[in-house]
Amino acid sequence: MNIYEYISIGLYMALMIGIGIYSYRKSTSNSEEFLIGGRKMGAAVTALSAGAADMSGWLLMGLPGAMYFTGLSSAWIAIGLTLGCYLNYIFVAPRLRMYTEVAQNAITLPVYFENRFKDKTRLLRIVSSILILVFFTLYTSAGMVSGGKLFESAFGLDYTTGLWLTSFVVVLYTFLGGFLAVSLTDFVQGTIMVLALVIVPIVVIYEIGGVGETVSIINQKGDQYLDLFKGTTTISILSLMAWGLGYCGQPHILVRFMAIDKVSDLTKARKIGITWMIFTVGGALLVGLIGIAYLLKFDTTTMMKFDSSKTESETIFIYFSRILFHPLIGGFLLSAILAAVMSTISSQLLVTSSSLTEDIYKAFLNKKASQKQLLVASRLSVLIVAIIAVLLSLTPNDSILNLVGNAWAGFGSAFGPLIIFSLFWKKTTWQGALAGMLTGGIVVLAWVYTNHDYKEWYEIIPGFISSLVMIYVVSLITQKPNKEIDKEFDEVNTILRNN
Repeated sequence: MNIYEYISIGLYMALMIGIGIYSYRKSTSNSEEFLIGGRKMGAAVTALSAGAADMSGWLLMGLPGAMYFTGLSSAWIAIGLTLGCYLNYIFVAPRLRMYTEVAQNAITLPVYFENRFKDKTRLLRIVSSILILVFFTLYTSAGMVSGGKLFESAFGLDYTTGLWLTSFVVVLYTFLGGFLAVSLTDFVQGTIMVLALVIVPIVVIYEIGGVGETVSIINQKGDQYLDLFKGTTTISILSLMAWGLGYCGQPHILVRFMAIDKVSDLTKARKIGITWMIFTVGGALLVGLIGIAYLLKFDTTTMMKFDSSKTESETIFIYFSRILFHPLIGGFLLSAILAAVMSTISSQLLVTSSSLTEDIYKAFLNKKASQKQLLVASRLSVLIVAIIAVLLSLTPNDSILNLVGNAWAGFGSAFGPLIIFSLFWKKTTWQGALAGMLTGGIVVLAWVYTNHDYKEWYEIIPGFISSLVMIYVVSLITQKPNKEIDKEFDEVNTILRNN
């Protein structure tokens, strides 16, 4: 790694730690400040934080690599995600922000589920907490593995050294500043990501000789690369588009909506967030596509290497960062990949520690805990989850990474339909909620880990549909009048109409 790249990466990490130290001063009063920022996040921070938390290293490596390898047909997943994100802002975000406050100021999803459905058994909180703790600890571990492998492949450092560097910086700023630090660092990281994914395609197209020349060269390699439907089936398109369904069930994204200052700010946040997503996802797709033209024109040796392996083609962004830019700027562009990895790790780490503090410690171990005790428990939870995740990351194995690869579908199916019903149908019961949550998660796991002839369908489709049906049917069977639930539901509708 060039000395200038070391300088850029070092400055980036120092900035993240600096934000953590700044946020520490504003996250010392109580656990609500630490875990959800006191519900004082602005529109821009909310939008970029939600986007950066969502998009991991996949955005700058996996997506460009898929685009390079198969062409425009890889864009269907990006279309599905963008549409899902937009609908999440329109239908879920405003209602969830109000409902979590009306439902006794819930600051985690398990608490919200318990309060919303008046579940005296506490089963909703326990089951949803277990799902979050297990899946997000593994998810966090996979993010740390990505950080270690990024340092190994892009910067030439030992995997273990890269793992410790990534983990140390993320854990430090999350431990110090909690939700505020995670949100502010996400804002910076989101800005770096969008700048990188705008700059690289512009420079590459200029080097090739313009848009027309780029398209012409891509067609020389094969017209299938510019065909949105080439190599696809109806099932494959629906499965890729179905990724968008997952948005309404992702705890690390939903918590951003819960933390925004005012419901009215969500309109501005939506505009910023969707614009950011279009530029980043579109830029990532362009990097892969125009990589075909650049390599065919200037570097056929590297092209042969990328053509032989999808894993190799995922380094196309790293390749451009190094070959077309001064090492100092290249280091900044490479830090965009690290930003994508870190933003996701910190968000998942905080959600997991939030569940450990609010849904386990406060609910079952120390019901009379003071605000100071909860704040200490929140910071200790960050360390506990981080230590477990790092230990898992030291010897990464396929079983963990495969499980994490299905976590999006798992959360989307277990929590997504429940979130929708909780916000839009006041007759939903806690029994229906529990049945739907369990059904969605079980169907996803069964779809993935049993042998059948329908593997082409993305598992979120059967998981999401079965969860929807189960919530509706069981709620109809167990439905009883509840004036408190009706009152809260009507109160949320009234507030939203006035906004």
